[in-house]
Amino acid sequence: MLEILFGNQNTERILFSLLIKEKCYAKELADRFDSAVYGFQTTLQKLEKAGVLVSFKEGNMRNFQFNPRYPFLTELKQLLTKAYQFLPKNIKEIYYEPVVRKRPRRTGKPIKRFS
Repeated sequence: MLEILFGNQNTERILFSLLIKEKCYAKELADRFDSAVYGFQTTLQKLEKAGVLVSFKEGNMRNFQFNPRYPFLTELKQLLTKAYQFLPKNIKEIYYEPVVRKRPRRTGKPIKRFS
């Protein structure tokens, strides 16, 4: 939808993902969209260099989020919100909406703890 305006599809995907989730990293995006990590890495770096995004290390991952000091952030988010409303429902459900469990956990099933 906005890929023509932004120049490529990865930029659109990144901005919509950030609008919904508030932060993301390249591997997460590549897995979600079944695409190459390199394309997302370069696009994230370009957006950071332009001042639209900022990055920070969290463990061994470099997370990205909108730059709160970006002068057009409010207008950009308004544009993205408006465009997101016109995305087909199936695209929203597949790529952007959070996954919700459809059934409860089986009684007695142990919870895996990651440490």
